[in-house]
Amino acid sequence: MIRVAVVDDQELVRSGFVVLLGSSSDIEVVGEAGDGAAAWELCRRTTPDVVLMDVRMPRMDGLEATRRIMADPRCAGTHVLVLTTFDEDELVHEALRAGASGFLLKDTRPTQLLDAISVVAAGDALLAPSVTRRLIEQFATLPSRPASPADDGLTDREREVLVAVSRGLSNQEIADTLHMGYGTVKTHVSHLLTKLECRDRAQLVMHAYESGLTVPGSS
Repeated sequence: MIRVAVVDDQELVRSGFVVLLGSSSDIEVVGEAGDGAAAWELCRRTTPDVVLMDVRMPRMDGLEATRRIMADPRCAGTHVLVLTTFDEDELVHEALRAGASGFLLKDTRPTQLLDAISVVAAGDALLAPSVTRRLIEQFATLPSRPASPADDGLTDREREVLVAVSRGLSNQEIADTLHMGYGTVKTHVSHLLTKLECRDRAQLVMHAYESGLTVPGSS
């Protein structure tokens, strides 16, 4: 059973998510919150597996709430899935830094939301392709450091996988593109997380662009 907390300042939106999540036999809604401060307190009390986190909220926004949740030992094991809209693109990079494990658009299909919760609860990161493209566009405005392949401890194959991850490809898509087995891709991703000391796939994307290994606009 996946334990989920729903955070949004609009009661009608929260209620809609609660009804949807309640339709799944694999999900239990452990609570709701209307702002970031209440979300942090809720997570300390209930330790959900996944928090559906809105970004723009009164008193404390979703970014600050995510930072506090991820830094709080009482919330160990909790993952944050940010619900965003296109007019919040500039916040995606900040949310990555805050520790969010995934991003979904608020108009995503119900089945996609349920699948995303399962993915994030399992410890994987989820970056919807449309959100990943926006993230890459934002990286284009940020200063990047020259890549230092000789110093990152990665094999050539691991770098290829990292670049593919940074472009929003799923493990299966990476396997198809690089002509590798699905299990081999999962192993490479696991090694990348360990070697680069990244918490999840979202941080791998951030590392690839910030290090200059991947350049916005490259194919």
